[in-house]
Amino acid sequence: MKAVILAGGEGTRLRPLTLTVPKPVVPVVDRPFLAHQLDLLARVGVTEIVFSLAYQPERIQAVFGDGRARGLRIHYAVEETPLGTGGAVKNAEPLLDDVTIVLNGDVLTDADLPGALHAHRESGAAATLVLTPVPNPAAYGLVETDGEGRVRSFIEKPTDPSQITCDTINAGIYVLDASTLSLMPPRENHSIERVFFPALLRRGDLVRAWVHRGYWIDIGTPEKYMQVHRDIMDGRFKPRHGSPFNGAPAAWVSPHARVEEGVELTAPCFVDDGAVIKTGARIGPYSVVGRQCHVEEHAAVERAIVWANTRISQDATVSRSILGRHCHIGRRVHIDDGSVLGDKSMLTDYSRL
Repeated sequence: MKAVILAGGEGTRLRPLTLTVPKPVVPVVDRPFLAHQLDLLARVGVTEIVFSLAYQPERIQAVFGDGRARGLRIHYAVEETPLGTGGAVKNAEPLLDDVTIVLNGDVLTDADLPGALHAHRESGAAATLVLTPVPNPAAYGLVETDGEGRVRSFIEKPTDPSQITCDTINAGIYVLDASTLSLMPPRENHSIERVFFPALLRRGDLVRAWVHRGYWIDIGTPEKYMQVHRDIMDGRFKPRHGSPFNGAPAAWVSPHARVEEGVELTAPCFVDDGAVIKTGARIGPYSVVGRQCHVEEHAAVERAIVWANTRISQDATVSRSILGRHCHIGRRVHIDDGSVLGDKSMLTDYSRL
């Protein structure tokens, strides 16, 4: 059994952060995002994984390499032109065998993958989709099932309330028998959601649903990306390899960071390796200060995510915002209200954003 992680998207909704950092490796607290998906696959013993890539593949390869350091074998299937979700799986087919698990590379979840895999094998289904209920079904394409858990139909994003017959959506996790990939045309842009699965139903294949009612989020927007950090700090999502926030809210500071006397730390927050927090600075709740960052005297970071190697100068305030790597924030700068700065951004003294 092997797995394919679909990680070829450009992450346009997260720009400018993703202009230089592909979405699959944006940091989530202190780990690249895809590390959490590798943890999910480890729960079913998958050790051989294909990353399907198209956008800045070399940056993802630089992070994960051949997987040996993680006890894995990682292969890379790189698209010369975008092939869509189905085309990406087909492109990886020469590296696959038997049962294949497919993950969308922008979803963070604690789904019961062992349970879904067991149900797939027990049912003899050609494909099993993990579904998740959502409070606002009108914003998504829906997947309708019968009372026995068989997928009946796929409903495009409804435009009329009468079209909303269920609240379950595609969670971006699939278990496929390799034989089903014959329905995917080679070297063509092809949608696994809108074309491949409906084709399986028309052919009469058994397509099953596994409904996950736990944690699930698409990290593809700045708002959702910040929500993920709050959820981890609040313990709503618990990383498999542990988190300093699994118990009571914590002001977690790396032993390799330097926090001077007179710094105010309010839980929950996270200060990573090599960071320097100077006297009088404030690190507020739901903030992340990345590796090698400098927060200078009387600066404040409040409900903000600050990536590595960024400097926040004296008396500056960064609130409810995301800063990329190697930014320079001048003295008495004020950044607030959902601002997003890409790598190497610079704001001169007294600027407001």
